Amino acid sequence: MPPLTSPYLPLVLIHGHPFDHTMWTPQIEAFSPGRRVIAPDLRGYGSSSATPAITRFSDFTTDIEALLDEAKVETFVLAGLSMGGQIAMDCYGRFGERVRGLVLADTFPSADTPEAARTREATADRLLREGMRGYADEVLERMVAPSADPQVKAHVHRMMTATDPGSAAAALRARARRPDYRDLLTRVTVPTLVVVGADDTYTPVSDAEAMNAALPDSTLRVIEGAAHLPNLERPREFNEMLGEFLAHVG
Repeated sequence: MPPLTSPYLPLVLIHGHPFDHTMWTPQIEAFSPGRRVIAPDLRGYGSSSATPAITRFSDFTTDIEALLDEAKVETFVLAGLSMGGQIAMDCYGRFGERVRGLVLADTFPSADTPEAARTREATADRLLREGMRGYADEVLERMVAPSADPQVKAHVHRMMTATDPGSAAAALRARARRPDYRDLLTRVTVPTLVVVGADDTYTPVSDAEAMNAALPDSTLRVIEGAAHLPNLERPREFNEMLGEFLAHVG
């Protein structure tokens, strides 16, 4: 870890569902020489404790704030992908005065529709019944483009199948009840980078365009040949975009 005297703002990376902090490996490797990079496992994911399970979406935010307080990180650049992007929005709503730059990748701000919430509930029930493998097999080539590197596919599949089904189900239920962040985006006062994979079907380019239009100081970047995880599928392009943004905000 770089010394705390680094002149650069720390970079906080929030992973998506159902992944863990290794989702950010290309970014940790690229930016940690010279910059403090904090990439935690969210509660119930990766090496973090599976209990007590998340009951409210804001539990993730509370955990992150406590981690940053413990690490004595006062101000930072905050980046999140997919569910991690929604957690980043929640963090901005709670302690936005500490955020100096915001990166929202392959995510969307609106609350779930009733139909979407029912789908999350049904998926949670399925994960508890069947475990993660069948779900992981089904969604792998929506998470990453079919043309993605086999090692990337294996990494993504491994993260999904390693996730505790109970934790994944609890997070899905909490996510189904999360608030709407669209109004919050119009009040963001820091520079924001919106990134999306061109072939993302979970959070399509149109969602990213709507976020970019709502944010007062935002840049939109679309990564060709990537689906829902462009930071893993096209790490060079993603890191170039992130690096340019970091150079701008500090």
